[in-house]
Amino acid sequence: MPEQRPVVVVGVGAARGLGAAICRRAAASGATVYAAGRTLARLEELAEDIAARGGRAVAVATDTTREEQVAALFDRVQADASSPPVLVAYNAGNAVISPFVDTETVVFEKAWKVGCLGGFLVGREAARRMLPEGGTISFTGASASLRGSAAFGAFAAAKAGLRMVAQSMARELGPKGLHVVHMLVDGGIAGERLLSRFPDLAEQKGESGMLDPDAIADALWNVHLQPRSAWTHELDLRPWSESF
Repeated sequence: MPEQRPVVVVGVGAARGLGAAICRRAAASGATVYAAGRTLARLEELAEDIAARGGRAVAVATDTTREEQVAALFDRVQADASSPPVLVAYNAGNAVISPFVDTETVVFEKAWKVGCLGGFLVGREAARRMLPEGGTISFTGASASLRGSAAFGAFAAAKAGLRMVAQSMARELGPKGLHVVHMLVDGGIAGERLLSRFPDLAEQKGESGMLDPDAIADALWNVHLQPRSAWTHELDLRPWSESF
């Protein structure tokens, strides 16, 4: 049966990326997808691609660190669909790599705003509208959610903070019918963003040595469909060959 309530994916960038993959997976279920990100042209290209596949997507340029823009995104969804979203996926983040003593304050602050503050704003505005109808709110984490590696101080602070936001939401809102998920992506994603910076990485990692964005999207969708009697809060995904 087609999904009747809309899906919102925040943090959609490259066509071959996790945000876009989540959008395509949700659209394949029959849901109208609202793709939010910083670059409208990319969002519109994705919406056209989804339409060509028989789905429906709406491009909405959104700065996740701006409270009024996040609220406007959810107000638009509510007005268009006359119902709250059934799934909201927060996928925004910027993997800052910088030696600690060389990291400028503005760089640290921006990483936190995109990686953590934006998640709080999206989670809050989503929850305000999704209660009491229920649904799923997911946050994309990373290896840095659990450990602060050398030169990853800014990114780790943002991702660890986002994980705590997700835990607090789950404990408060789970008993009220909202399924809050923290999806820990432990490894490199075989998407345009990473491979454009490190073109030889996929070959170095070997076959299936990086996470396939579509496979991650499938895993998230399966968690979204879980019955209330067996909800997953933290889902950790990594390639078969990744050490941990």
